[in-house]
Amino acid sequence: MSEPLTFEKSRHSLGAPRLPASDRGSGPVKLPNGLGRQRPPELPRLSEPEIMRHYSRLASLNYSISENFYPLGSCTMKYNPVANEQAARLPGFAEIHPYQDADTVQGALELMWELERALCQIAGVERVTLQPAAGA
Repeated sequence: MSEPLTFEKSRHSLGAPRLPASDRGSGPVKLPNGLGRQRPPELPRLSEPEIMRHYSRLASLNYSISENFYPLGSCTMKYNPVANEQAARLPGFAEIHPYQDADTVQGALELMWELERALCQIAGVERVTLQPAAGA
C-alpha cells in the first residue's frame, strides 16, 4: 500500500480554518527579532477527516502488538498498556537520575515499595523485583 504525502493530497482551494478572537484580550506573541516567520508556513490543506484517515492508514502499515501476537523478543517487545507508559513518563519517574540525592526520590521509592508489596500479596511470595533480568 502506498500512501501519498499530505502535501501531494493538499487542495489549495480548501481554505485554512480561522480561529475566533481570544476573549482573554491578549495580543500576538512578541518574539525577539529574527525568530519570527517572514511568511506563513507552507502547510498542506486537508480537512480534519482527511487528516485522520491519512494517519490511520499510515498507522495500519505498522505492526501493532496491541492487535497482533508477537512471540519473539520477549525482553523488548512485551505488551505495555498505554496507561503504564503514561505513568512511566511522569516527570517524577522519567527524570530521576541514578546519582540523585535519595531524599528527593522518596515518593517514587514509596510507590515502588507499595507496588512490590501488592505483587507479593497477589503472587503469594516473599519478594519480587521490579528490575527483572532481560533476555529471551
